[in-house]
Amino acid sequence: MYRLARSWLFRRDPERAHDLTMAALGKAGGFARVLAHRPPPCPVEVMGLPLPNPIGLAAGLDKDGEAIDGLAALGFGFLELGTVTPRPQPGNPQPRMFRVPEQQALVNRMGFNNAGVDHLVGQIQKARFRGVIGVNIGKNKDTPNERAVDDYVHCLRQAFAVASYITVNVSSPNTAGLRDLQAGDAMYALLSDLKTEAEALARKHDRRVPMAVKVAPDQSPESLEALVSAINRAAPDGVIATNTTVDKSALGDDPVADEAGGLSGAPLLERANEILAELRGQLDDRIDLIGVGGITRGEDAAAKVQLGARAVQIYSGLIYRGPELLGEAGHAAADYLQR
Repeated sequence: MYRLARSWLFRRDPERAHDLTMAALGKAGGFARVLAHRPPPCPVEVMGLPLPNPIGLAAGLDKDGEAIDGLAALGFGFLELGTVTPRPQPGNPQPRMFRVPEQQALVNRMGFNNAGVDHLVGQIQKARFRGVIGVNIGKNKDTPNERAVDDYVHCLRQAFAVASYITVNVSSPNTAGLRDLQAGDAMYALLSDLKTEAEALARKHDRRVPMAVKVAPDQSPESLEALVSAINRAAPDGVIATNTTVDKSALGDDPVADEAGGLSGAPLLERANEILAELRGQLDDRIDLIGVGGITRGEDAAAKVQLGARAVQIYSGLIYRGPELLGEAGHAAADYLQR
């Protein structure tokens, strides 16, 4: 069924196709389960959160929580929504999303287009789904880096009561200067301030909300070493590896290679896995890893688990493979975990 729908969707602009899909899933709600290829039960615990299976939705697909119940009906073990910012913002000018079907790849420069954190909180409150929902937070484009912590703290405060966990996004390549926040001391300062705020909010709400940080794949050995040192010192609950890459050399002479933005999909797999393996070797064992980037087959999900990920997330592969990938990835990951 999805193959037929994909043929129709792929004749349309990628962003328009995305909007149509989200609208359909939003209206379908729980009825979307008729499309599902559900992963098998495979309970895991990540950042202290119990999951029915280790296959999650990556941030970016449903920024504003428009299709929570429809996506949940497909069988995801957890959903990550956003990235959201304190104030609504339109993102970068269109066109800003491009397909490379021959390589099951996407390039996007969306730029944190979203309706604002308050809108997302309302959508989560309205949803019927009561499973694990992560909220991915960022800063507004016009907020300078020296005040970025204010934006992250605002989003943390607003989302704290409804989020199962919070992800700090400092790794999108599509907001100018954002990745500078990954640099050693800046990373440590941001995470430390957010942890202090989260501890105060936990006392206020009488509930603890784990915190993860999402990192970029474009790391030199030196920058990765500094990043790991900062993360180990700040000690968040998890690290999500990785975001999209600005290295589009894998696309060869395809015209999309000349487009600004981050590359995701199959060509990202090798680099994302290299970073994942490096992180597992260097991070404190108490910090859980979630693997994302390049999963287009079941064995890709299993490989990330083998490299040390406690769970995985999919996005671009879902665009190309549809719900079938969710079940395939779930079976492959479960086969490895249950050996």
